[in-house]
Amino acid sequence: MRYLGLDVGDRTIGVALSDETATIAGGLATLRRVGPRKDLKAVAELVRRHDVGEVVVGLPRTLDGSVGPQAQKVLAFMDDLKPVVRVPVVPWDERFTSVVAQQVLVEGQVSRQGRKAVVDKVAAILILQNYLDYRKVADAEASPREARAGKPTP
Repeated sequence: MRYLGLDVGDRTIGVALSDETATIAGGLATLRRVGPRKDLKAVAELVRRHDVGEVVVGLPRTLDGSVGPQAQKVLAFMDDLKPVVRVPVVPWDERFTSVVAQQVLVEGQVSRQGRKAVVDKVAAILILQNYLDYRKVADAEASPREARAGKPTP
């Protein structure tokens, strides 16, 4: 199953896509926001075209973990997206991903103009990769518990 990762901002949406084994996240696109309906349609088209089974959306919590104004916008976007894509849409804590994305690009000696063009896509990659890594560990920890409980493992 493939996963789609989103870094939803006010002007752009960074998009990442996993490989079919859900191991590696790669950059897919940076969508320019043009309006709620068209934005949702563009994401839904990516979900359909790439046969995505789950969408992971970065949730920009505040430093203390609470939901601030930007996170509320992202949650509203997620609510609008769910009926359009008809696959699970899950939030994932994205604190510091944009900062890390900037650092990665600076260390890679990407020009200031170049960074501006790809930072949202790189943030989406970081969000999705973090989620995929978490799922691998959680699935591995769950398998032995299920075996001990006499439940078949998938």
